[in-house]
Amino acid sequence: MGCRVRTAKSDLLRLVVIEGSIVPDPHGRLPGRGASLHPDLACFELAERRRAFSRAFRLPGPLDISALRRWFETEQGGS
Repeated sequence: MGCRVRTAKSDLLRLVVIEGSIVPDPHGRLPGRGASLHPDLACFELAERRRAFSRAFRLPGPLDISALRRWFETEQGGS
């Protein structure tokens, strides 16, 4: 979704929308439409700049990405 580089599904982080908020689903068990993203802060920021999240989930309007940003910052030590 961010950098658009194709890779194995196991190398990507699955994301889902829960009550208007995008949350990471590292185990791939949450219900709903999923979107995949490299587990890399740069790829996340690129997807954010492109406004790719609402298109990927086929939902109108802005989605809350604060939980996803916190996950990336804790996983990668922040930036």
